[in-house]
Amino acid sequence: MNRAFSVLSDEFSLTGQGPASSTTEGAHLDLGCGTRPHNPYGKTKVYGVDVRPLSVPGTVEIKCANLAVETIPFDDNQFDSVSAFDFLEHIPRILSSADGKSTINPFINLMNEIWRVLKPGGRLYALTPCYPAKVAFQDPTHVNILTDTTHHYFTGAEPLGRMYGFAGSFRAIKAEWTIPELVQTATELSWRQEMSRKRRAKRGALSYFLWDFEAQK
Repeated sequence: MNRAFSVLSDEFSLTGQGPASSTTEGAHLDLGCGTRPHNPYGKTKVYGVDVRPLSVPGTVEIKCANLAVETIPFDDNQFDSVSAFDFLEHIPRILSSADGKSTINPFINLMNEIWRVLKPGGRLYALTPCYPAKVAFQDPTHVNILTDTTHHYFTGAEPLGRMYGFAGSFRAIKAEWTIPELVQTATELSWRQEMSRKRRAKRGALSYFLWDFEAQK
């Protein structure tokens, strides 16, 4: 059994530190939104960013940006929450600068951008295929393979990402192996669902990892 899968997700889960979302009022931003933006905290206003120019029926505002090389096209401290479903794995870890004389770190830059647009106490909800699961590698557009400890580069008193230019600060509320179908929203799992998740994590049968972070400002 692979050790990364065999570790019980309780080691990473920091539940019990507050509800997933104290109110449904506010604004939410979904990254890589496509035509069906996610809204895991059930906020009243929804915005999106996608690499393609898109529009959807209703009141959702979608802006076009390539977040591998561009900033999030919204103001500082604008959102109560941000989500990234099957998105972070598509953001390169390193690229050459335009003049070819240096390098940039798009993933670090994106995490800085997410922190920038979140209000103090705002939440990041990210669901990503994770090493060593096959699904993390099989898609040729997956260029950023996360592990069950990658969150340490962005959370805690001294995030490891500081050495690469990460300037934000997040508190990990959850960082755990999960079942994707059960966590499309940030509502707590039922007792039965949680037991199923733990059993599957223990035997190495999970392939997705969930981040639920709080922006510290």
